[in-house]
Amino acid sequence: VQLRRLGGGLVQAGGSLRLSCAASGNIVSINYMAWYRQTPGKQRELVARILATGSTNYADSVKGRFTISRDNAKNTMYLQMSSLKPEDTAVYYCNANLRNYQGFDMEYWGQGTQVTVSS
Repeated sequence: VQLRRLGGGLVQAGGSLRLSCAASGNIVSINYMAWYRQTPGKQRELVARILATGSTNYADSVKGRFTISRDNAKNTMYLQMSSLKPEDTAVYYCNANLRNYQGFDMEYWGQGTQVTVSS
């Protein structure tokens, strides 16, 4: 299974960015997909998660500013980030819990992508 992420980069405070993460490979279904972020010296934290049902949850710090969504046909997840703040600066990681053809639920992480918000 591969998680291919796109997006990230540098943006000014108040701006917007969109991240995407596409899952491919030995996948029967996706249980959930999520975005995490991490800054130096801190633990990786959950930003947003979307379940197979479409239910979502967000970190309090991003509620109302970030929107997570999925395209089930493409096994792709998006994170639309708006009203970005310097404190959103971090490396963002795609995470997915998938069921494979062998019937096992497996956890995968994508490579991180840097998001930098300048003040």
